[in-house]
Amino acid sequence: MNTLTAWVGRSRDWLDDRGRAAWIAAMVIGFILFWPIGLALLFYIIWSKRMRCEHWGRRARDFRTRDFGKTGNTAFDAYREETLRRLEEEREAFTSFLDQLRAAKDKAEFDQFMASRSQPAPQAG
Repeated sequence: MNTLTAWVGRSRDWLDDRGRAAWIAAMVIGFILFWPIGLALLFYIIWSKRMRCEHWGRRARDFRTRDFGKTGNTAFDAYREETLRRLEEEREAFTSFLDQLRAAKDKAEFDQFMASRSQPAPQAG
């Protein structure tokens, strides 16, 4: 059993060294040979996140968390700070507006539900 575990580990490392295409090829070959092997490989690839893209969403996250230091030009730095402050205030106001819209929609739906419950059910017949 120990040699089987070692062989599986070496195979995994070998496929990892060759990248996603090797994993996909192994899965396709597994499906061709015996479909449960291909299915097992597919589940393993998904479970182990072998196909995960390392850079997915990284650019946007880096941009949001990036520290835009001072440029040395005090007029530009002041303008940038004021613009960022104003944009943050607008974002907060817009978020508040959306919350009010959702609350109004929820209230209207609830009022409609309560109105429909207070009406007597139509008689069949």
